[in-house]
Amino acid sequence: MELDELQTALGVAFKDKSLLTRALTHRSYLNENPDLPYLDNERLEFLGDAVLDFVAAEFLYQRFPEMSEGDLTSLRAALVKGDTLARFAIDLGLPQHLLMSRGEEAARGRERAPLLAGAFEALIGALYLDQGLGAARAFVLRFLPAESERVHALRLDRDAKSMLQELSQGKLQITPQYRLVETRGPDHAKDFTIAVFLNEQEYGRGVGRSKQIAEQEAARVALENLQAEISREDHAVLIALKGQVTEPSQSGDQSISPSVSQ
Repeated sequence: MELDELQTALGVAFKDKSLLTRALTHRSYLNENPDLPYLDNERLEFLGDAVLDFVAAEFLYQRFPEMSEGDLTSLRAALVKGDTLARFAIDLGLPQHLLMSRGEEAARGRERAPLLAGAFEALIGALYLDQGLGAARAFVLRFLPAESERVHALRLDRDAKSMLQELSQGKLQITPQYRLVETRGPDHAKDFTIAVFLNEQEYGRGVGRSKQIAEQEAARVALENLQAEISREDHAVLIALKGQVTEPSQSGDQSISPSVSQ
């Protein structure tokens, strides 16, 4: 593992590089290599989660001075959810640097959102211990501003399942269907993968420590995909979903016709 290469990508030089190594060490690696003088990243993940929550709360409090406490809480939850943190981890190139067992690797562990999100939080925790809150805050704030604007603009802080159902039924007269795709992990720490379908077409997947969380994550992905198709008036996709779309009017406006009864 090339720590210098990773530190360059992170834009951070650790004083204690053992903290960085620990942040990248999944517990499965130590189960397979018990004689190595390493510790896994779970305690750092716990610390990083707390630091991330604080920095996100502070940022949102300053960024949206008129927003209510309830809305701030919902927005923060959307900002620090697992899929978002996993995306940040991928952007940083963390997956290829993670230490994990051969079994976890074979099970595509480097693509698992909960594992990547945990590594991202552990990295924040390691940076906090190595250089303090200021450095950890500066690192986190590289991600939050753009993501907060995206979440706020797309209303991803609202209940995603309700929003998806409202949009899909209102525009397409289709009710989303949720299906359990995969269950992984021991009984005390299971990860559930849920897919959401519109008219038998998969629109999103989500992973979470409960089926409810996974469904919300799947709904958020599906909501973004469906909103994108509707906003660009993707007739080919909407026809496949619904069965009929009206031709554009002379003014250029396009509309979705009522569904055809079978």
